[in-house]
This record gives sequence, C-alpha cells and structure tokens, in this order.
Amino acid sequence: MANTMTAIKETNFSFPKQSNFYKGKVRDVYTINNQFMAMVVTDRISAFDVVLPEAVPFKGQVLNQIAAKFLNATKDIVPNWVIDVPDEMVTIGRICEPFKVEMVVRGYLAGHAWREYSAGKRSVCGVALPEGLKENDKLPQAIITPTTKAAVGHDEDISRADILAKGIVSVEDYTQLEAYTLALYARGTEMAAERGLILVDTKYEFGKVGDEIFLIDEIHTPDSSRYFYAEGYAARQDANEPQKQLSKEFVRKWLIENGFQGKDGQEVPVMTPEIVNSISERYIELYEQITGDTFVKNEASNVIQRIEANVTKSLNQLLGN
Repeated sequence: MANTMTAIKETNFSFPKQSNFYKGKVRDVYTINNQFMAMVVTDRISAFDVVLPEAVPFKGQVLNQIAAKFLNATKDIVPNWVIDVPDEMVTIGRICEPFKVEMVVRGYLAGHAWREYSAGKRSVCGVALPEGLKENDKLPQAIITPTTKAAVGHDEDISRADILAKGIVSVEDYTQLEAYTLALYARGTEMAAERGLILVDTKYEFGKVGDEIFLIDEIHTPDSSRYFYAEGYAARQDANEPQKQLSKEFVRKWLIENGFQGKDGQEVPVMTPEIVNSISERYIELYEQITGDTFVKNEASNVIQRIEANVTKSLNQLLGN
C-alpha cells in the first residue's frame, strides 16, 4: 500500500530568484526571475472544480511523468514550454502568455458532448453533429469544441465564430491552434493505439512567446484526457454496454455514488486511507497502461527536500549561478 505520509499536499519553497507564486487546484507554480516557471505537480486531487481534502500519494509523479513523455514525443509537431524535468514531480519551462481558450478535441461522442447531444442539441460549440449517434460512438471525424479558460469557476463552451468575433484569438493564430490540435490528437491516437487504447477526447493549452506559439501545461494525462480500451470496444457499442474507461472518471463516479457533485450544500465524502490508497494504485495503473513503462515509486520520506535540491540545482544552471 502507498504510504500517505509521502503525499505532497502543498509546497512553500523559496527558490533562487523566485519572483512570484501561484497555487492552482493541483499545481504549485513558482515564477523564477520573471523568465522561467517551475511547476510542482502536487498530490492534490480535484473533481467537479473542488480540491478534495486528502492528497493521493504518487499522483503528482504520475501526471508529471506522463506529461513529460508525451510533450517530448510531440515536440516535432509544435514547440512546447518544457526546458527541464529536474524531479519526478516538477517541470521547469519558459513563461508563455496563455491563450484564453482551451482546445478540446473529440474523436468520440462521450462526456460533456454526449450530455449535450442526449439533451437534444445537434451542435456543440458551433460544430454540427449528425443524427442517430449513441453514447461513445466514433465521430465521422475529430472535432474541436473549445472552452473559455476561466480564472475562477467553470470553463464555458464557446464556438470558433465567437472566439474570432470577440477577438479572443486572432484568425491567424486560431487557424494555427486548430492545425496543431488536430495533429497532436492524431499523434496521441497513434500512441494510444500502440498501447491497446483509444484516445477518446483530450484538451490542449497553448501560449505565446513573442510571435511563436508553444504547447503548454500537461498533455494526454488521465486528468486531461479520456481513454477507452480498444479491445472489445465495438462489441460493447453493439451491445449498448458502457465502455471500459481509463481516466479520472472513477473518482467522479465514487463521489457521485456518495452524494457529491460539487453543488452547494454537498459535502465531500470521507476519504478513508483505503479509498486514498485505491485511488493511488489506480493512478499508477493508468500510468503503466498509458505509457507502457513500469512505474518506479520514489518512496523518499524527505520528498520536499528532494524536490528543493533538484529544482535549485536546475535553476542555478539555467540562471548561470
């Protein structure tokens, strides 16, 4: 069983030339010299836009290492923000000015798109969908269903036309974002297929340094993507059975079964050590299934000191100290 003492719920570092700090739902982001960003992927876990009370051992390591693998495997398609991965839980990269939209791409009718479709809508984010589809059906082609990037609260669906009409992104940049999104999804689909998986939907975030567009944040992780097992997919669709998923959906399902969907007045169910450990083990399983690599637990009791030493060494080299 994972040792809950190794879970990193929060950090409070003081790195060389640190100029700012931002605490996200899952990530602690340190700005260095107004030039670099050290992103610590903690073991916090969120669902329904709520950070759950218990941290999950090794979750940060899982997400950071999956993202590092896929960012490295796609840098021939689009440059990305990563400069160094000095620790299992940390990525250091260049500071980009983020676009205020998230590029959600879907190859199958699942999740939010299915909920919209089943409510009678035949258009999602301005993209027309054919009649006669059922949940988890493959779409005729991958579609982009962007969302606004909310600083607080929920992201909202938005159409390409509205993004351009409101000047949120220029026509030239948005056309490039669409091309990058579809190319990244195609690569992710190929890599998933090699692992016996289907990349159902995922999201990408982009930013700019000067005139150059960079891929930022994480990609193809179970927190940002939905995967199905390829084996048995067609048979399950024909029999109208639920698909076997590989995503964070199991956490949401456990919360829903215990009366929590992030609504006012609802309380997060008690996360016992058994529940926390089962989530940890599931994330490790996801890692191995998605990457094909064996997960190596770093059981260090002094994780905070390890992170600080690894990041400080990397930053000193970057800063020429």
